[in-house]
Formats: sequence, structure tokens, C-alpha cells
Amino acid sequence: MTWMVTGGAGYIGAHVVRAMVADGQSVVVYDDLSTGDATRVPEGVSLVVGDVLDRQKLDTVIREHGVTGVIHIAAKKQVPESVARPLHYYRQNVTGLRTLLEAAAEAGVRRFVFSSSAAVYGMPDVDLVTEDTPCVPLSPYGETKLVGEWMVRAAGQAHGIGNVSLRYFNVAGAGAPELGDTGVFNLIPMVFERLEKGERPRIFGDDYPTPDGTCVRDFIHVQDIASAHLAAARRLVEEDGAATPVSLVLNIGRSEGISVREMVERVCKATGHEQLRPEVLGRRPGDPARVVAAADRIRAELGWSARYGAEEMIESAWAGWRARHP
Repeated sequence: MTWMVTGGAGYIGAHVVRAMVADGQSVVVYDDLSTGDATRVPEGVSLVVGDVLDRQKLDTVIREHGVTGVIHIAAKKQVPESVARPLHYYRQNVTGLRTLLEAAAEAGVRRFVFSSSAAVYGMPDVDLVTEDTPCVPLSPYGETKLVGEWMVRAAGQAHGIGNVSLRYFNVAGAGAPELGDTGVFNLIPMVFERLEKGERPRIFGDDYPTPDGTCVRDFIHVQDIASAHLAAARRLVEEDGAATPVSLVLNIGRSEGISVREMVERVCKATGHEQLRPEVLGRRPGDPARVVAAADRIRAELGWSARYGAEEMIESAWAGWRARHP
């Protein structure tokens, strides 16, 4: 039994691969290395460099490695870029997923875990976002993730593929310094980048209807993200041979909201930059006031719950940043 992890050399994918390997799972990584790093792939794990749009290569990898399950993490994921290049995002995220599902179905793969996103919800006006909260994505990126969920579910029904779609909230932290987030698109590394330059961290909007006026988010440690994927993979193995394949859509979150201002201040304190007060700019288009996950369903379905808190996210992310910026 072998799992193919697409995007397994990326920030999140590398953590998933390590969690799978630590659990004794056989893994092959499939990554185009456009944002991934080959050094993140553990020793003894095969890395195949390829695009999810390359059907021939997918067929070869699935056949040669005896792939029986897929964890699909590879995707374009920057919201502003998706607005500027929507067709590129639909090609990579939707057509790429379709190509992968076709290859998996034809090869008889019967287990599929899909990395989705809380971006599918858009601007929910609720205290806790459940999996039944209406999905009204505000960006092409969010749209591609929602369409992806539909495709995974439909392919599962048609071809007998057990499937779990996992909706991430705000990912942070690192399982090891060498696995830290190399991008500067998420809040914590964005703050690190400003601090490194001796500049004030930025907050976009402080006039939201929240306790301190800044957006409230559900931050989740990347190691918790990885353990949720492992739990989903285990569930699909347990359900193998069921008359009706399992099909689940689950939030990955802590059900705890932290405001952007509070998180920025925590980062400044942890890095010894308390003197730098955040610079407040105007709101960014499409930023909802509050997005916090309800995590009851994933606990009931997979027996999973988050283990790490905000301080562990910040400390581990800072260790990773310092390793890359000595």
C-alpha cells in the first residue's frame, strides 16, 4: 500500500509526508518544485518531479510505485494572484485535479484525500463556521477549491473512491526549522519580514465589528494539519471494501479565534520587538471580519483534535525563519 502525496515537497506537503512516514506508511512524493524544495523530502522517500497536468507521468508513477491512495496538496494558492490570473488558477487547480482523478480512477486507486480551504466559505456571518455553512467564495482561488471538492465527491461516487476533503483555516508554525514556511504570504512570516527590515508590521483594517477592530482568524499549527491528513488516510483504509465508499468534507481548525492585532503583538513580543507598534492600513478587499472553524465534525469522524496553540506556532515559525535568515 503506497500513498502518493502531490505537493509533498512544499511547506504543508512536507509535514504531511513526515507524518505519514513516521506512521509507517509507504509514500512517494509528486511535485513540480515550482514552490517546493527537494531537500524537504525525507531520505528513503522517492521524489518524482512532475506536473499534475502531465497524465502520462501520473500514469507511470501510479503504476511503478503501486499507488493505492492519493493525498492531493499541490495547488496554486495565492488569492491576489488568482484574481489577476484566474484562468491559470483554473487550469492548475481544476484541470490538474481532473487529470489526477482520471489517472487515479483508471488505475483503480480507491482512496483520495483532497486539500481544500476555508476560502470556500467567503465572508460567513457566523460565530463558528460549520461544514454546512453556505459556500460563497470571493476569489478564483476559493472557487477552484470548491469546484475541486465537487469533482472529488462526484468521482468518488462514480468510481468507488473513498474521499475526504479537508478545509484548512490559517496555517502557521513548523515541525522543524528546515520545514518552515519560505513564503511571505501568511500573517506570521509577513510580520517576520517586516521586523527583519526594522519596519513596523502591517495590519489591514482596524474598523471591523470585532473586539479590537481587526479581523479574527482561526490559526492552526501545520503539524496539526499534517496529523489531520494522516487521520483521514487511516479512515479511508479502515473503510476499504465498504459497500458505500466514505465521502467527507471536514474543517481543520481549533475553534478559537485570535485577532490579527493580538497575533501581531504576540509575534513582536516573542521576537523581542515590542517597541514596534503595528502600522494600520486600509482594509483589503474581500477580507471577512471573522472566520473561525467549528471542529466538532472532524473530531467525531476522525477522532482528531488540534494539539498546538498560538505560542507554539510562533516559536516554531520563528525558529524556521532564523534558520533561513541567520
